[in-house]
Amino acid sequence: MADAPDRGVSAPAAGRHSTADAPGSVPAQAVGSLVELVNQDRLVEAEGAVRSVLQEHPASGILWKILSVTLVRQGKDAMQSLQRAAELMPGDAEALRNLGAAQHDRKQWSEALATLQKALALEPDNVDALIDAGNSMRALGRARESLALYRRATALDPRSAEACNNLGNAHLELGEYGDAAECYRQALGLRPRDAQILGNLSQALRQLGRLEEAATVARQAVDGNARLGEAHNALGLALAALGRHAEAAASYREAVQLDPGNVEALDNLGNVLRDMGDRRGAVPLYRQAIERNPQRPESHCNLGNVLFEMRQVEQAVASYRAALAIRPDYAPAHLGLAFALRQQRLPAQAEASCRAALAANPNYVEAIAFLGELHTDRGQFAEAQRLFQRAIEINPSFSFAYTSIATHRKMTREDTQWLQGAQALLSRPQPLGHEISLRYALGKYFDDVRQYDDAFAQYRQANELTRRFGVRYDRAALTRRLDKIISRFARGAAGAFQAVACGSDIPVLIVGMPRSGTSLAEQILASHPAVFGAGEVNFWHAGYDAFRDAERTGKDGRSLIPDLTRDYLQQLTAGSGGAARVVDKMPANFMYAGLIHAAFPRVRIIHMRRNPIDTCLSIYFQNFFNIGPYANDLDDLAHYYGEYVRITDHWRAVLPESALLEVSYEGLIAAQESWTRRILDFVGLPWDPKCLDFQQTDRVVITASRWQVRQKMNSASAGRWRHYEKHVGPLRHLLPDV
Repeated sequence: MADAPDRGVSAPAAGRHSTADAPGSVPAQAVGSLVELVNQDRLVEAEGAVRSVLQEHPASGILWKILSVTLVRQGKDAMQSLQRAAELMPGDAEALRNLGAAQHDRKQWSEALATLQKALALEPDNVDALIDAGNSMRALGRARESLALYRRATALDPRSAEACNNLGNAHLELGEYGDAAECYRQALGLRPRDAQILGNLSQALRQLGRLEEAATVARQAVDGNARLGEAHNALGLALAALGRHAEAAASYREAVQLDPGNVEALDNLGNVLRDMGDRRGAVPLYRQAIERNPQRPESHCNLGNVLFEMRQVEQAVASYRAALAIRPDYAPAHLGLAFALRQQRLPAQAEASCRAALAANPNYVEAIAFLGELHTDRGQFAEAQRLFQRAIEINPSFSFAYTSIATHRKMTREDTQWLQGAQALLSRPQPLGHEISLRYALGKYFDDVRQYDDAFAQYRQANELTRRFGVRYDRAALTRRLDKIISRFARGAAGAFQAVACGSDIPVLIVGMPRSGTSLAEQILASHPAVFGAGEVNFWHAGYDAFRDAERTGKDGRSLIPDLTRDYLQQLTAGSGGAARVVDKMPANFMYAGLIHAAFPRVRIIHMRRNPIDTCLSIYFQNFFNIGPYANDLDDLAHYYGEYVRITDHWRAVLPESALLEVSYEGLIAAQESWTRRILDFVGLPWDPKCLDFQQTDRVVITASRWQVRQKMNSASAGRWRHYEKHVGPLRHLLPDV
């Protein structure tokens, strides 16, 4: 969206004197001679002459005005002379207008607006001043107020293409796309082949959903001026909206190459790379945009989004907060922050941020749907479904609401409207993340209605698309890691840690493969009044790395244990209200059970075990946020599962029985009370019948199982793999007797 081009200052007319100049103080003939030199473009000579006269008359406003003109036209810094002229001639509209135009061109928006408003008070009908004041007002976030200035300019000069174009820009910023398109067409009637105006019209048409027309108009802009980066940027936007992401990326790259300072094109290139799965490629583009314009909240928010998707949650929070420091009412940053705060298990703060986004934009469908997700975290599924449906009513093309509906209830053959809507979205090109989510949702639908071949086809596509994000599973690296862990924590290794170990019995760890029942076990325990469920505490992966790195450099890793145990307890118990036991259900802690037991000899570790193929398929069928890349390929899943079995077999052999309890998922759902009693006895707590009614416990659950743990115990998921028997070839060896 381009405004009118910058304008230079106006040359003073001969014989025009400032009210600050005493009559006769500077001879009119001298002023006339200086103006004549300027008009003849003898600028160096004029500059020298006016500086000479200023030595005698330093308080002459007209001389400072002439000097400013000579400097501007030579490309020199004229700000001091412009300011001096305006100070000496406060009643001279032209001097004020010249200063305001220069401040405008330097993007000194507040100063420019104040100066131009003074000029307009003296000369209300100056079209250039009206346009520049409108531009400054828009840059300060006052687009609605700028409309009156642009309209007055167009009324005074119906032939002003700049006024029509910039009025269109104001309507575009306000979301009044039809009005914007009309203004741009009026401007094109005055300048039929103007590439900037064509690019702006393309953006309005794109927002109106007239995508092919938008692309055609943008190509006309490029054809009209192939050196105009804004035209290539507009074409990229239209192509991206059409789903032609590779072509859009090429257009954005051309825009950036032509104008390296075009931060909008940098952001757009980053966005389309994200849509294509290249998150790592997007990061430096956003950082480059921020470096070039640190005051652009969109760039900070975009960086936060991609960092969040790359699981760098703390860094994402910092980016969102940076965006909000610039624009406190910027709804996308409030929503991004809400996502990150939820992941940090700060539900109240997450909801507050989500509601702040809705306060800024009540019809913000992404925020409406996310508020629904926050309701599901608390088991409030009816309210959540209402919010998901409201999001679709506002925007029938909003794919994530379709995904959320399918995720948080049992789908039936009566859901034909949902099915048709989801399939209609997939009939059109979608950003990669949107298509992945829809594929998983369709897989869930077909699984619920028992069309298992159709379900697996959707899940397979979803996983294959996810692999386009470029994160690869390194089998050899995992094997090497577990080899070192096993060799370091052999039988009796914990004895060497006695002097530095922590005696707390607060931590209870639930470990196992994802989708093995860890969330169910946590929900059962968290229903006990003496237990707090802390969810998945992300600590021991980095804790083990610090321990390993210390020993690699010849240090005694045991020296780190006091700090590790202190930091872990602080993170684990935050918000626990002094509960006697606090549950950490990070499944992947199965890798670090030896270190955890050495650091906390009184820790209790519950190992959930489930049918291997049921476990792996359930992982394959889930669109995880924070799981490793092994999840998207059945062969990789089989390898990961084999390594999981290898190290948990090791822990079974070397850890004392008092530290490790193995719980069969199938056994738990078949004999709920007896296994629940056994689990409570293992963690040292008395029986409480609330643990049998775990589905009624009011607490926040943000894992993928938050719907399942709110249902009564049932055996529907046991043996589920047999519905997909023809598709699970790479997993069959995990059950040798099958």
